[in-house]
Amino acid sequence: MIPLAELFPDEDYRFNLRFGKGEPASFFGATGHRAELLAQRRHWLRTQPDTYATLLPQGIGLFEEVAGLAREWNGFAPENPDGSPWEECVALGEFWEADYLLLKCDADDEIRLYGGCLCFPSSWQLRDKIGKPIEFIHETVPGLNAAIGPAIHKFLAGLKPGAASLRHNWGLSRSAELNQHPDRHLPRLDPYVDVGEVWLRVEHQVLVALPLSGGILFGIRIENHPLAEVKADAVASVRLRRALETMPEAMAVYKGIAPARRRLLELLHK
Repeated sequence: MIPLAELFPDEDYRFNLRFGKGEPASFFGATGHRAELLAQRRHWLRTQPDTYATLLPQGIGLFEEVAGLAREWNGFAPENPDGSPWEECVALGEFWEADYLLLKCDADDEIRLYGGCLCFPSSWQLRDKIGKPIEFIHETVPGLNAAIGPAIHKFLAGLKPGAASLRHNWGLSRSAELNQHPDRHLPRLDPYVDVGEVWLRVEHQVLVALPLSGGILFGIRIENHPLAEVKADAVASVRLRRALETMPEAMAVYKGIAPARRRLLELLHK
């Protein structure tokens, strides 16, 4: 979606709130990988629906507004038009290629997660976060709340209807699987990985204000790039090395990079 080099700022590793502008209909629209992505999504949602989708009562109004937008943007039409909000929530998860989450700022000024569909998580699970404030959701990320927690809250609370706000997050993984739910126990990075075993895992994220419910639609698309592809891009390779060299140890542990950090730097230097 964006050049690899643009994923890594030309600076030491740090938290940032860089956002671009885009169109929500485009973000949630079909790509050339639609058939493959929807096949995977249907598999997870039909075998373990309660693991990969959830909708609290407080999220029903948010979902109904999102379902209306999905009809307007992308032609969403569930097979059972008289289904329950939960059934439609799962149906939208099988229709959109992207994952989606439903957030809202409540009367107590807390922004909470009230529902969504997360088929391709990056080592976290919905059941741990549902109904929780955004600060709780981010608590596991070392130093994030202290560094930019108030700025995140202010940004989310101030979203205006209209253009989508886009950002990108990255990690490194030993698996190219899109679904990296922790219960799957996929291979982890270690000091002995080779270049062919490492993928750059990119989360393309979108935030869309919901004018009728006062909520927020948060979309996530996953894109994997072999580490060899990053190495072949001179600028991206240099910037990724700098990010790895300057990443605080606690963050490297959180991202699963710490055991392989030295090895990853060696691979990028070769």
